Amino acid sequence: MSREEELRENLAEVEERIAKACEVAGRERSEVMLLAVTKTWPASDVELLYGLGLRNFAENRDQEASAKAGQLRHLEDARWHMVGRLQRNKAKSVVEWADQVDSVDSVRLAEALAAAARVRGKTLDVLLQVSIDGDTSRGGCAVADVAELAGVITRSGDLILRGAMTVAPLTMNPSQAFEALASVVSGLRDDHPTATRVSAGMSADLEDAISHGSTCVRVGTALLGSRRLTSP
Repeated sequence: MSREEELRENLAEVEERIAKACEVAGRERSEVMLLAVTKTWPASDVELLYGLGLRNFAENRDQEASAKAGQLRHLEDARWHMVGRLQRNKAKSVVEWADQVDSVDSVRLAEALAAAARVRGKTLDVLLQVSIDGDTSRGGCAVADVAELAGVITRSGDLILRGAMTVAPLTMNPSQAFEALASVVSGLRDDHPTATRVSAGMSADLEDAISHGSTCVRVGTALLGSRRLTSP
C-alpha cells in the first residue's frame, strides 16, 4: 500500500468517527474542524493530506515547523497552527510561519507574540491554552487567570482571541475536562465575541470532545500512524 493510500484510508476512518460523533451530539459535521497534527512527519505527508482535502496542519516545534512550512509555500491556502509549548524568544520566528498559535498561556508570551506580529505587520489568531486541573507545569494557564490573559490579548490590537484549547489531563476523565473547557469558553464569549473556538479532543478522545462542544479536534496518530522517534 502506498503512503497516499494509507493516509486516504486513515482519513476516511477519522472522518467517519467525527461524522458519527456529530450525529450523536446533534451537531452539523461542518461545526468541527479536523486539525492534522503533522509534527515529526515529513513535508511529503502534509502535501499528501493537502491533496486529500485537508487545509489545517499543526506543529509543536518552531524549528521543524518553520522548515516544513517553507518547503510547502506553494500550498497557498494551507493554514499552520502552533500547538506546542512556546518560549517567548521563539515568538518572532513563530509569527513568520504560523497562522494561529493555539498555546498562549501567559501574559509575557502574549506580549511577545503581539510585539512580533506588530513588527511583521500582521494580526495573529490565538487560542488560550487552559490547564483545567491547574497543573501549569505541563502548559496552560490556570482557569482563574483566563480573564486577565484574555484582556491582555484583546487590548494588544495585534492578536485576535479566537477561543481556548486544552489537553485532557491523564488524571481526569476526558468528558469532565472538556465540559470544563466549554464552560471557560462560554464565559470568554461574554466579553470577547471573537472567542468562539473550542480546541479539544485528540485521536483517543475526539468523540467525548465533540459531545461537549469542541469545534476543533487535533488528530495525529489516528491519521498519520504511530509517532516517529526522530524528526525527518
